[in-house]
Amino acid sequence: MSVMDGLQQKLQHQLECIYKDIDIDQSINQLVSRLIEIMRISEFSQVPEPFVNHWSEKDTIMITYGDSILQQGERPLTTLAQFIDSYVGCINSVHILPFFPYSSDDGFAVIDYSSVNESLGDWADISAIASKRRLMSDLVINHCSSRSLWFENFCKGEGPGHDYFFTAQPKDDLSEVVRPRTSTLLRPTETPTGTQHVWCTFSHDQVDFDFRNPQVLIEFVTIIRQYLDAGVSIFRFDAVAFLWKIVGSKSINLVQTHEIIRLLRTLIEHAQNDAMIITETNIPNTQNLTYFGNANEAHCIYNFSLPPLLINTLITSNCLYLKRWLMSMPPAQDGTTYFNFIASHDGIGLRPAEGLLDDDEIQTLVDTMKDFGGKISARTTETGEQKPYEINIALYDALQGTTKGKDLWGMQRFMCAHSIMLALEGIPGIYIHSLLGTRNDYEKLANTSHNRAINRHRWELDELKQQLGDAQSTHSQVLSAMTKLINIRTQQAAFHPSATQFTLHLGLQLFGFWRQSRNRKQSIFCISNVSDQVTDLPINELNLVISEHWVDLLSETKIEDITQTIQLQPYQTVWISNKG
Repeated sequence: MSVMDGLQQKLQHQLECIYKDIDIDQSINQLVSRLIEIMRISEFSQVPEPFVNHWSEKDTIMITYGDSILQQGERPLTTLAQFIDSYVGCINSVHILPFFPYSSDDGFAVIDYSSVNESLGDWADISAIASKRRLMSDLVINHCSSRSLWFENFCKGEGPGHDYFFTAQPKDDLSEVVRPRTSTLLRPTETPTGTQHVWCTFSHDQVDFDFRNPQVLIEFVTIIRQYLDAGVSIFRFDAVAFLWKIVGSKSINLVQTHEIIRLLRTLIEHAQNDAMIITETNIPNTQNLTYFGNANEAHCIYNFSLPPLLINTLITSNCLYLKRWLMSMPPAQDGTTYFNFIASHDGIGLRPAEGLLDDDEIQTLVDTMKDFGGKISARTTETGEQKPYEINIALYDALQGTTKGKDLWGMQRFMCAHSIMLALEGIPGIYIHSLLGTRNDYEKLANTSHNRAINRHRWELDELKQQLGDAQSTHSQVLSAMTKLINIRTQQAAFHPSATQFTLHLGLQLFGFWRQSRNRKQSIFCISNVSDQVTDLPINELNLVISEHWVDLLSETKIEDITQTIQLQPYQTVWISNKG
């Protein structure tokens, strides 16, 4: 069977699964041919090998807005590129959050998917960054701006977009719909045929697409091709869990959503073998894991449970819940891996902690973050109850103390969190404000009245340079310490994202796990004191091989006696390896 025959058969099956209950204007065969044409796949295209890992221990992704750093008279994307080259050479990949024209939600209400926001730069700036580092871009696939041309055409009832949006009726049974916002689901909109009620999962400025119309799929495949041409090689599918809607259902995680992801992976991989998909599905952990499929959906899934569990561990000095979760996480099969992070442009999601932390633990976490200046965003449950959905706070502030209050261990606690995250199975993602130790931005919060603004600071480059040039500055110390950690990590084969991982049992104050390289030559025991007390680590409990030479990679201290007990200072981490 030829490349094209196999691809056509696969796409036909996937499209039949998606549209099996829907009458569409064109045949499945026509749609298959159109998608292949858009992606420019031919007989000469390379067939993607299954279960191939497109990552290594060298990979770390920095998450940033295009305008997180500003220099007067210079395009922000140019400034960002210069900052990356000058200060974070240890990072080989960058996720630039939506860099398109937008109307709200700091980029996630896209007006035009085919353009770069003029206030940031242009496609040449995007491609310049992609020429030096792997570039990750958002595909805001669930919704677009109500100010987009497509939605304007919907309101006029003619032109591209007039039939791109999902509508329902107020009388419909929408009681089971799961969504992360408290606003009303339906937006009344006047059209030539009367009032239409447009589905809005997030806000009334973010109008949801109707993928029952194949033309919407065609539009997004066209967008994907354009992004590949610009140098994007990692696609973050934003809010993809909500993609397919069925009135009377929860309208989340539906089978058609999973099939669309599989279809897009098929197309992307045939167009560019090493391109990747990361699904952004901020949902309970068991549901999140389903987005791996059988190594045929997302290459990576966000480890959304990690931030609340890790922060809970460090403010309570108790790793019980974190350890239970880690033990329950299945090793990702080849061709898939986890995307680990503990801070992002959004807040600390609490839904992924549901079922992992009990209500009292979550409330304690919420109360502690409030004490450290954080804000709490809520969602409406199926029963109409208001429930904490997200904590909005800068990570450096989140770790300034424990449930007992603020203390003097903030820096150590902050670095402990990253020492754990960087060592875990998966690819690490680090928010630019974690690299810089940025604090809560109360001025931006007050100016915007949006809780998430507290962790979306914009640095003036000259001020940032001054801070980073001062060895006594917290920002300088954080960047230096983070750079050292990342550089050590990238040299360890045992930290390959797909290397073996086992959880250690060392009590509640010591959180530990063991990593082994894929060739079994290197082992690293990653152990952190998650408390504010000096804690003993009995080395003999690790069962180190006596014939090997062991060293803590972080302190460069040799382990001369594997029967000894060493003392870990508050929030100290050791990476004990036989390949120092």
